[in-house]
Amino acid sequence: MGATAAVIFSALIIGLALFQANLAAGAPWGRLAWGGQYARLPPRLRVASVFSILIYVGLAAIVLGRAGLVALTGDWLGPAAWAVVGFMALGTAMNAISPSVPERLVMAPIAAVLCGTAAIVALGW
Repeated sequence: MGATAAVIFSALIIGLALFQANLAAGAPWGRLAWGGQYARLPPRLRVASVFSILIYVGLAAIVLGRAGLVALTGDWLGPAAWAVVGFMALGTAMNAISPSVPERLVMAPIAAVLCGTAAIVALGW
């Protein structure tokens, strides 16, 4: 079950990374991110979207490593996987309270699934 959860997590997080890349490139999807204040992100939020991509890659590596699907080892993977769960829980909460209705309706459920799949991996199921 952990391997399946890790693959689901990774597929969703790659989708979000592609979404952020498009936001950074100027796509008019800003109502779904960063509080939904802008249709097209201003430069500072475009930079933040680029940094998000880097974070997402790291999160995917941790989850895949914890599930044994990539060659990462060490005692740090267990705590790191729980940190991913916490990060995704925070993301779920932030999306759920966003002033942007599209962000609440689309991104909060995605973040919740990410949190749940990360928790399955962190538990070692």
